[in-house]
Amino acid sequence: MESAIIVAIANNNAIGYKNRLLCHLPADLKMFKQKTSGHTVVMGRKTFESLPKGALPNRRNLVLSRSKSTFDGCETVESFHELWKRCASDEKIFIIGGADVYKQSLDWVDHLFITRIHADFEADTFFPDVDMSRWVLHSSEPHKADEKNPYDFTFEHYHIK
Repeated sequence: MESAIIVAIANNNAIGYKNRLLCHLPADLKMFKQKTSGHTVVMGRKTFESLPKGALPNRRNLVLSRSKSTFDGCETVESFHELWKRCASDEKIFIIGGADVYKQSLDWVDHLFITRIHADFEADTFFPDVDMSRWVLHSSEPHKADEKNPYDFTFEHYHIK
């Protein structure tokens, strides 16, 4: 099983504001859908609540939550130990947020798929500090702002050393 964090991060390490994405970046959304479709996505409760249409289609949706709550179209898991047991036969697992789930998963994942948004935003949610000495940059693909994507951005893929 491969496991990865997938996230869009602004210059100031911001990832969200008022339980929403920082900006609308269609190229990032397209890449996210392409990478995660047909696979398992794992998120915290707040991230689930931020999804405009609920559970993401064509994916196995798991919500990491200490409560016994249920989430439409999702399975609930209480810990990463339970998550890995339940997903042992899954081909790929993507951690999709939020900040606490990212922080908890950093020691568990093999890959980081980061969209670096080359702008600063007002934010209340930030990506945790990462010891980048543990990671190797596999690919970096810069993109200029265009009529659909209002900010310069770079797709980065890292794998664990």
